[in-house]
Amino acid sequence: MAIEGKLAAVICIEDPLREEAPQIIKNLKAAGISKVVMMTGDSDRTAKAIAKRVGVDVYYSEVLPEDKANFVEQEKAAGRKVIMIGDGINDSPALSAADIGIAISDGAEIAREIADVTMSGDDLSEIVTLKLISNKLMKRIHKNYRNIVGFNTALIILGVTGILQPTVSALLHNTSTLYISLKSMENLLEEENEVEE
Repeated sequence: MAIEGKLAAVICIEDPLREEAPQIIKNLKAAGISKVVMMTGDSDRTAKAIAKRVGVDVYYSEVLPEDKANFVEQEKAAGRKVIMIGDGINDSPALSAADIGIAISDGAEIAREIADVTMSGDDLSEIVTLKLISNKLMKRIHKNYRNIVGFNTALIILGVTGILQPTVSALLHNTSTLYISLKSMENLLEEENEVEE
């Protein structure tokens, strides 16, 4: 601000870095995220300082909303799965383009509407928990698939060869289905596997 051509005041606006952000980035990498990218409309000087403190792999500064969406499309075209996390109106095109768009609950309404997942609360560690749940769920699905196919194949072979009667085979099939269903309801995140904040 100037009064009669002389500097009277300087107004500085700071968006402080969350204290937990560097640890969250480390935990995401430990959970299997191979590349963490920060894209911001801020100046290069600000973006560089934040990127260094938080530990991202790559950062892009002074980007427009369409630049974010184009970057997401390029990464997808290169064969990568893209998770976009954002909270603003300018993040909406990229949230829509990503394989998974995650919005922060206190962000812009349009970002929450477009995103696939909206995180409740203000705790960034939920992103890590979400990734761990996803990893465990996929392991469980593949394990269940192998168990079901293997067991049912054995039942068919035993039934065709006459070793098992059809009623026994049906009983074993239904029992195995019930057992696998009940096992699938167990908690995905055991206490010892949770990532500490």
